Amino acid sequence: MASTPLTPVPDRAPSVVLVEDDADLNQSLVKTLELAGFEVIPFASAEAALARLEAGDVDAVLADLYLDGMTGIELLAHIHARDAELPFIVMTAQSDIATALRAIREGAYDFIGKPFERQYVTTLLRRAVAQRRLALENRALRECIASTTGLSSILRGVSPAMQKLRDLVLRLAASRADTVVLGETGTGKELVARCVHEFSGVRGRLVVLNCPAIPDQVFESELFGHEPGAFTGAGKARAGKVEQADGGTLFLDEIDAMPLHLQAKLLRVLQDRTVSRLGSNDRIPVNFRVVAATKVDLKAYSDAGKFRLDLYYRLNVLPLTIAPLRERHEDIATLFTHYVDDAATRFGHEPRAPSVEVMQQLAAYRWPGNVRELKGVAQRFQLGLPLGLEGAQPREALQRASLEELLATVEREMLDAALRRHRGSVSAVCEELGITQATLYRKLGTHSMKLGDFRGDSSV
Repeated sequence: MASTPLTPVPDRAPSVVLVEDDADLNQSLVKTLELAGFEVIPFASAEAALARLEAGDVDAVLADLYLDGMTGIELLAHIHARDAELPFIVMTAQSDIATALRAIREGAYDFIGKPFERQYVTTLLRRAVAQRRLALENRALRECIASTTGLSSILRGVSPAMQKLRDLVLRLAASRADTVVLGETGTGKELVARCVHEFSGVRGRLVVLNCPAIPDQVFESELFGHEPGAFTGAGKARAGKVEQADGGTLFLDEIDAMPLHLQAKLLRVLQDRTVSRLGSNDRIPVNFRVVAATKVDLKAYSDAGKFRLDLYYRLNVLPLTIAPLRERHEDIATLFTHYVDDAATRFGHEPRAPSVEVMQQLAAYRWPGNVRELKGVAQRFQLGLPLGLEGAQPREALQRASLEELLATVEREMLDAALRRHRGSVSAVCEELGITQATLYRKLGTHSMKLGDFRGDSSV
């Protein structure tokens, strides 16, 4: 497999977005920073700055804490939802240091109390820019590693939905931001959570809590821990899942099943990054990321009073949505071949090759159980058992498709399966499918497929 080049960190003057609604101070800072060698992009409001920040190519943000309209804290939240590694420095009056410290807890790089020395501002910005450039280099390295060693072989699929998901997972892994994974049953929400954790590079554990499986009466102790004597049967101190996840990731599966009163306590833990065990007033510092999973619309649940709206907004910074399998039919052949190979290894068999009829059945099925169901079907196929898809109705997309579109879908899935099975061997694929090499190359061009994507891939 060809190596993926690293995206170089731009060699240019460091750029700073300045957000200050005091016109005199704004102009003064522009002059100071430009003389110090910075490219300054000034704005009088956070709303105006956001549009420029969306375009990227910024090394740091210097913003007043109190602005007309959107505040500096709100601007920080918006920016870090998209790029948590962008240094954000807040300016505030000396009398409001408490709010500035809150901004630090929310992810700000540092704060400056007004009035301040101009030299101090330039020194602080140079440190922030140096950190930014290092973060960009590390991000490029992570992306290179992910593309050559792993993420596409874990979160499999060639569909645009899966490509977008992999990109978001990498961005989120680098940010340490909390998130929600939304997907139907069987789509692989825990697998996505594990990828976020593994690709973040943290040393801590991934701690899993299946919310519906915990009885209400012990939920608080399970999540936050307890001290001896906190309740009947609490003979010794016990760390909860939050403490166990310190330095790592806490995966809350089906968070919509969490009792409302505990959602409020979880929100406080996320805000303060401290936790109190049952039976104690001591607050224990914790540093962890929450990845919550759900198959329901949490906003609709919030509107119905079943989920705290403030917790929803806290978690829903950069949501990860897994498309159901029926909406990404391009991935069916890839996944089926992979699971057949897995089953063959597990059972000590040679992998079976699916017939045209089998591929047609797979393409027409709606997959209510998503990838989990497909895995079971692949295992039954490898064992020579009925697939269990009898009576399946064609997917709506295929019902609306023309004959030409239907045939093209089946053809692409058969090509994909054969190429993966034979690791891109032209002669082997042509022999299996009964076509000439010229026909194979023509069909590869028609379906925008590349032989290099299948050669040397030990995961197929």
